[in-house]
Amino acid sequence: MLKLYCPKCGAQLPDDAIFCMKCGARISTFPASQTPSTPVIAPLEAKSLTCPHCGAPITPKFGEMIISCEYCGNAVILGGDGWHSINKQTMLPLKLAERDRLSGEIRSLMDRGLLHRHLYEDSKLEELNLSYIPYWIVSVSARTSIVASDVAVQVGEIATTAALFGIMGSAMSGRRRGTGIAGPILAGSMLGTMIGTGQAGAQRAYQMNNNYNLAIVAVKAFSEYQPKSYQFNLHERMLFDVSKIPKDIKILNGDVGEEAAKYQAKALAEQLQSEKAHSQYHLIQQLHTDVDITETELLYAPIWFAQYDHKGKKIILVIDGNSGSIINSIGL
Repeated sequence: MLKLYCPKCGAQLPDDAIFCMKCGARISTFPASQTPSTPVIAPLEAKSLTCPHCGAPITPKFGEMIISCEYCGNAVILGGDGWHSINKQTMLPLKLAERDRLSGEIRSLMDRGLLHRHLYEDSKLEELNLSYIPYWIVSVSARTSIVASDVAVQVGEIATTAALFGIMGSAMSGRRRGTGIAGPILAGSMLGTMIGTGQAGAQRAYQMNNNYNLAIVAVKAFSEYQPKSYQFNLHERMLFDVSKIPKDIKILNGDVGEEAAKYQAKALAEQLQSEKAHSQYHLIQQLHTDVDITETELLYAPIWFAQYDHKGKKIILVIDGNSGSIINSIGL
């Protein structure tokens, strides 16, 4: 039997080696058919393990729950039952890679409106970096039951009642001498009673259903830049392929687990439903939202982080490197 040696450093290796255990060089392509079909279980206190897809060594850092293999790009997650492969792991291609083009996009964002004229020129760039950041894409179905007052019905009732008692007030004031004031006062008292009764009768029940693909940032250090309702171009996503990411761009590991992301997505969906309800309906009396999680996947997105100083005030921009759209802004 021929012995297997590393073509890079010459170290002798086991016959089934995929990566050199000394220098990390790839020995051969890991066949897709050999991908583990069951979770690779490891104790929670494990300090090192191997990628379940290609066998390369992985060394997790404290607190990390989502680790991307630097050799094949496969991600693993540490849950309550140990390490296991994520069923769906995708990425968005980087389209906004040139700094000059990015500067043009930032200029248009910062100088928007009369109040922000020359803001870009008057600001000093303090930090600008590009990383691939993991986001949990949580598909959510939200159903909201609403009880609200029908403003159109109320206005109609009030107008009709006001016209009626206006006529009655005039008639009463003209029927007796010296009662020109008493008539309108009496009519106003009766009008108030009628309007109060009409409000209760004008209540209506509504149902509002919406589906969301919520992006929950999987890195706690970026939690303050959590998007509210930002939608990535999911139609452009592809299976994660580390070879499509330039070598000088850092791929961040995540420390927010799937269950925590689901909990956060539910709370965010409830908030979005409430805001939509209050913008669409008036005088809401009751509001209840039921949220169902239908699907989750892990998406790596190229993210530009830019920080400027404008006369002592910090301006922070988080920009989608795929679409060029702004995800978050602070101080702008």
